Amino acid sequence: MRGLLIAIDAVDGSGKETQTRKLYDRLCEDGYNIKKIQFPNYDSPSSSLIKMYLNGDFGKNANEISPYVASTFYAADRYASFKTLWGDFYNEGGIILTDRYTTGNMVHQASKIINKAEKKVFLNWLYDLEFNIYGIPKPDCVIFLDMPINYTKELIKNRANKINGLDNKDIHERDTSYLEASYNNAVEIAQEYNWKRIECVKDEKIRSIEDLHEEIYAYVVQMIKSSIKK
Repeated sequence: MRGLLIAIDAVDGSGKETQTRKLYDRLCEDGYNIKKIQFPNYDSPSSSLIKMYLNGDFGKNANEISPYVASTFYAADRYASFKTLWGDFYNEGGIILTDRYTTGNMVHQASKIINKAEKKVFLNWLYDLEFNIYGIPKPDCVIFLDMPINYTKELIKNRANKINGLDNKDIHERDTSYLEASYNNAVEIAQEYNWKRIECVKDEKIRSIEDLHEEIYAYVVQMIKSSIKK
């Protein structure tokens, strides 16, 4: 009996890590059998190529690297994580809550493709790569934190780099045009793939962490209960 897979995704600086942690802690308190994961898995050797990519070893501009090539780095990292860390738990009925997933490639890598027909070809290829070839589970629910780009640019300005702990940004974070393209692409994809959109800004102000959490929590609990009834 397979479990449930819930993914939270967004562009950089949108609060994914915070909201994933708060949701996990509350669902644990509620007694749900749940495990929290995160991508990329920087603690694993499987993230080595991702680190090189984000550090600029393959090109200082993200658009220099093919979305097909870059996506294979992230897909392999997810496969390794599934096989070694959470696959058994999921297959035994556990709930997986993940900060980013295949959806991250959809948000970031697909943004490199301008032509809509070519983008669709890429997204179909990505679906086949991750869910058929690698055989990782499809998400049952994707929550998209919609934080407009003019807010995220300010939020990540002084954030330390997750890879090396330094203040220098990775090739995604330091390219504002790339971040903007990723956000615009994410909004389109979230609508096309029927992701749950959480608006992070109201009346030109960023909503509080607690306010966002309550909306996310209510939606996820309803989804879990509906799935249990089936």
